[in-house]
Parts: sequence; C-alpha cells; structure tokens
Amino acid sequence: MRHFAKLMAVSAFTALMATTATSALAQTPKDTVVMAKQIDDIISLDPAEAFEFSGVEVGANVYDKLVGVDLANGNKLVGELAESWTVSPDQLTYTFKLRPNVKFHSGNPLTSADVIYSIQRAVTLNKSPGFILTQFGLNKDTVLDKVKAPDASTVVITVSKPFAPTFFLNCLTSGVAAVVDAKLVKANEKNGDWGNEWLKLNSAGSGAYKVRAYRPNEQYALDANESWYKGAPKNKRVVVRHVAEPASQRLLLEKGDIDMARNLSKDQLDGVKASKDIDIVQGDKGYILYLGLNQKNPNLAKPEVREALKYLVDYTAIEKNIVEGTYKGHESFLPKGFLGAIDDKPYKFDLAKAKELLAKAGLKDGFTVTMDTRSVSPITDIAQAIQASWAQAGVKLEIIPGDGKQTLTKYRARTHDIYIGQWGPDYLDPHTNAETFAINENNGEDAKSKTLAWRNAWDIPEMTKKTQANVLESDATKRAAVYGDLQREHQKVSPFVIMFQQVEVTAERKNVKGWVIGPSSDTNFYAPITKG
Repeated sequence: MRHFAKLMAVSAFTALMATTATSALAQTPKDTVVMAKQIDDIISLDPAEAFEFSGVEVGANVYDKLVGVDLANGNKLVGELAESWTVSPDQLTYTFKLRPNVKFHSGNPLTSADVIYSIQRAVTLNKSPGFILTQFGLNKDTVLDKVKAPDASTVVITVSKPFAPTFFLNCLTSGVAAVVDAKLVKANEKNGDWGNEWLKLNSAGSGAYKVRAYRPNEQYALDANESWYKGAPKNKRVVVRHVAEPASQRLLLEKGDIDMARNLSKDQLDGVKASKDIDIVQGDKGYILYLGLNQKNPNLAKPEVREALKYLVDYTAIEKNIVEGTYKGHESFLPKGFLGAIDDKPYKFDLAKAKELLAKAGLKDGFTVTMDTRSVSPITDIAQAIQASWAQAGVKLEIIPGDGKQTLTKYRARTHDIYIGQWGPDYLDPHTNAETFAINENNGEDAKSKTLAWRNAWDIPEMTKKTQANVLESDATKRAAVYGDLQREHQKVSPFVIMFQQVEVTAERKNVKGWVIGPSSDTNFYAPITKG
C-alpha cells in the first residue's frame, strides 16, 4: 500500500512538472510555489547527512529542531520543539521541556524518545555534519549516558565542557540536530544503516512540509503539513526544479512558468529589474566563496606559493564584471554580521609581488595545477577569470568541471588539487566557521572531524588549540578579539584564498509575497510564501 501511494505521488508530481514546463502560456498552479534553483549539490535529504546548501534548505522546511532562531528579532534563539530550557550553573547540563501535542507527518506523536534517537542516530552515523554534535562529547559510546529522558516530555543533555551556552544552543539550530520520527525511520532501516538509504530520498519529520517526491539533479516537491504546530503553511506545495543556467531561469520566470528564480547572474538581474511583473528580494548571506589549496600537492604546500596565488586573483575585476550585486569582496573566514568578523582586505591583484613569491619558492616559471569546478554560473566564470590571471605568472590552471555532487565528493576525499566553492554557516555562532577553517585535530585519513582545514590537509596544532579554547570564553568582547587575531593570521598563512561573501538574490513574480532570505540555508523558510 505504501509503495502504491508513493507511485501515485510520483505520477502526480510528474504531471505537475509537465504543466509547469511545457507551454509558453503555462502558469503555475495557484496553490503551488514553483522555484528554479541549482540543486545539483544535493547528496542526501537525510538531516544526519545533508551538508550542502540545497539539502540543508530542504531539511529546514521538513524537520523541526529543539531550538531555532527568530530572523525578525536579530536571530534570537527561540524554542521550537523545546517549549523552554534551563542551563545548570556549571554550564554542563541542559534540560529541555518539549512542546506538547506535536505530531510527525506520519501521525506518530513526538516524544523525548524521538529526540534521543535522533541525536544517537546523528552521532553514530557521524556523517559530514556529525562533528557539530560530537564536539560536545557525544558519540556512539557516550550518547545514551549524556542524553536522557526523565519522562516523555523532558530531555536532559550533558556536555563535556562548560561551553558558552549560546554556542551549544546555536549548534542545536543546525540541520544535524533535526528530530526524526523514530518509529518510521526504524521501520525503514536496512542492515543497520539507521534508515540512511531511505532518508536520502524520503522524509520523517514534523515540520512545515513533507517530501512528496525527489528526483536527484531534476527536482523535488514538498507538500504542506496542514497540522504543523506553528500553523499550516501559506501554500499547499513547493516545487523546486533544477535549472543550471541563469538565462534559462530568467526565461522561465518571464514566461510565468516559475514563480521564483534563485540563481540569476549579474546580467540576468540587470535584465529583469525593469520588468513590471517581477520583484527582486535580497538578503546578506553568510556564505563565503573561496579556493581550497590541498597541502598534499607539494607546490601548494609552499607558503610562498599559497600567498602568491592570493595576489594573483583579480578580486575587483571579478566583482565588477561577474558577481556585482550577488557577492561582495570579503577576505576573512567570518562573514560580515558575525561576532568577531573583520573587514581587512590584505590582498589585491599584484603580478610583480606574486612573481617574486613564486621565484622565492623555486617556481619562477610557474607550475601546472588543477581546479575542481562545479559547472554552474558564476562558479565557472570565476574559475575562468582566475585561470586567466594566474596564467600571467606562468601558473597553468586546468579546470576540471563536474556537478556539485561530483566535485564535493572528490573534495571530501582530499583527492583534489584546488577546489572552488562556498562555505555557509551551520549555525549563527562564529565557531561554525572558525572550527572548519582553523581547526584540524587529526590530519590523518582516519580523522573523525573532517573540517575544511582537514580536507586541504593543513596540519595546524597551535591554531587548533587557540580556536578550540576560544569557544569556552564567555566574555563576548574578549572572544571577538581572539577571532580577529585568528583571522589575520589565517589570511597570511592558510591554504584558503577567501574572495567574496554572497548577497543572495531571488527574482520573483509580483504576485509572490512573504519570501525572506535568511543568513544561512537553515533559515530559508518556505511556509510564509503566498501567491496572489
């Protein structure tokens, strides 16, 4: 019966897509919001595994967490499934009281047992986002001692150190801390996989939407949860289609075949701004666009080469000609708007300086290197601009194209030379970026925590200690000062060429209202969107 229902859902979904994609006169259904977006980065819809922008965005709309943030109130921490919480005086124990009468999409009641199972599942699987929870001393061996349920409506979590409470609570707003329907997931387990294979394509949440159908690299459709504890979403369904090219997104938007275009380039935005049928919505995003230089490559491991490549990027030209209006120049690992962020920009295109550094490294004639590049705009355009400017110093850059899943998989395996991509915050605390850019606890292949520093094989024991200690600092002013020092050192010595911070822009039909772009993928919410 379940299989038949799923086939019916997929058939209906396919029919819907046909009506929204064929005729030039087609209009999207009144109760359905249709977006065009680059979603080829999705590896999984499982909240314990999803760690890509698009997959995390799906999870944010399908699952609830104990704690969330209020975008309209300065990203203040607020209760979601936790109606309230208390912190012990020693800052080691957190007690959460659950909201009563919450049900999963399946109809199963949500209890403390589901919360415990969800945390146990996430730290035992320990996929890419697992470190967000394991850093608090939670792992497959300790989790049931550290996370307990005195009763069906209470959860008690004990952490390993007296972390700043806002740091721990902000981590619980991350997608990996989503609460899943334990009964439903257990029913779909295979060979002890904690239901991971099933949840890659399906959902088991209590949030604003449930997954209706997902076809990788094509589209996903979400149905509204009419009995959501916050109230039914303003629309009945959201369909997100993978449209890689901004020009195609613009055409679909202008024809009315989609309601929202999520990846328009500078040129496409310029083209639609004057339209009487289209509005532009934008928001500062905490996404950092950077290059990661793998230290396994002997040339990239030379400090002079790392710095030379930073001087060989023409930041100003790229911003003006390729990403104006969608990215702003930014050269440090903390995004603007985060505690401790700095706006220092020590690098600009300087060919003479770069050549001097390359000569000092014994590479006066340059060298050849590859860059794994996601085949979407503007990433391809930026890579080509870098290829041209590096060539002036004899650095021959070979661009290896691939979709988001391919390039990310290779990057996570540390088999790249250079990777060009984005990093977005997992929660709204500065440690989210400091941890991944400036901590590498174990540079071995068997490391449990595989941060961006690890992915680029950058072994930094002293910087790791300094960064880890700062998360225990409860004085915000002192903590911000340390982050400032860390970023300035990082800019000088790291294998990261940090270039821009994203301004996320959506072009939408004028009958669409209510879309608010949050600072992270976890805070792009579909439920308030309405269509007139």
